[in-house]
Amino acid sequence: MKALTFKRYGKSPDVGLSTLDRPTIQPDEILVQIHAAGLNPVDNIVVGGSFKAVLHFQFPAVLGSDLAGVVVEVGSRVTRFRPGDAVFASVFDLGRGSLAEFVAVPESAAALKPSNLDFVQAAAVPMVGLTSWQTLKDRMDLRPGQKVFIPAGSGGIGTFAIQLARLLGAKVGTTVSTGNVELVRGLGADDIIDYKTQDFEHTLRGYDAVLGTVRGDGVEKSLNILKPGGRIVSLVGPVDPAFARSKQLNPLLTWVFGLMSRKIRKLSKKKGVDYAFHFVRPDGHQLAEIRALLEGGRIRPVIDRVFPFDQAKEALDYLALGRAKGKVVVQLSAQP
Repeated sequence: MKALTFKRYGKSPDVGLSTLDRPTIQPDEILVQIHAAGLNPVDNIVVGGSFKAVLHFQFPAVLGSDLAGVVVEVGSRVTRFRPGDAVFASVFDLGRGSLAEFVAVPESAAALKPSNLDFVQAAAVPMVGLTSWQTLKDRMDLRPGQKVFIPAGSGGIGTFAIQLARLLGAKVGTTVSTGNVELVRGLGADDIIDYKTQDFEHTLRGYDAVLGTVRGDGVEKSLNILKPGGRIVSLVGPVDPAFARSKQLNPLLTWVFGLMSRKIRKLSKKKGVDYAFHFVRPDGHQLAEIRALLEGGRIRPVIDRVFPFDQAKEALDYLALGRAKGKVVVQLSAQP
């Protein structure tokens, strides 16, 4: 089968299309023929090696995490799916990738594709949907009437998280460039900061929670807008010791992550707020709940561009520019 692979970490990862053996499945897995694969910023970060102590690949490794496709084979212990089912899933942190013609997916990571979405639309959902669900609902326990700050509202995470936060009854603040104000307003954002002309940390106040999505000093600046007792859940780091312990990493790495996050944890404690790093996990049951929201028209995927499979590397390069309004998707086959 054809797959987009990288052969090493670092500045020369040798990313390109390769021919690999078709995956074999375990008893609790399904083999999916992929019709579309959604891209995420972490796909480019993985290649650089930032998470090589946490994510374990065998080279050449297949890139990508999000997928939508059709089940072509099921393992002997699989009960929820059968050949011919249209499914969507994330395989992030499972040592495999989705930018390929086929992928083996644990039954527990997959859900039936939303009936009202095509494969391209469905492939845009898994990681941003699961990340939003796990941070806003599970980690923040966001309640009606609370205020949550979701920076970079026009990006892949932002466009989904704003919609979910509004469904949870929260008021949403975000940052965008001038040209994207109407996009995020249409998704439900309340306080919209044009980052080219305003500083959010000097404008917003009284927030209950922050979803950290922007690298740099944005997480530290967001401390200024939180109420005492508020919380920050960061997707971009710094990584904290609690994450290291949850991944059962060795004591040295736990100490290193503690050192990396010492400043933000100290500042958070001084402000009376809680800081945590979040690493999304595949979860088919949560995807099934997200599917219901999509089928009910309560959330919609936002897609910036669709690239053909032979331009998958160019799609990753485009995503790295940071200009996408919503998701970038690679289409592997024509819509059936």
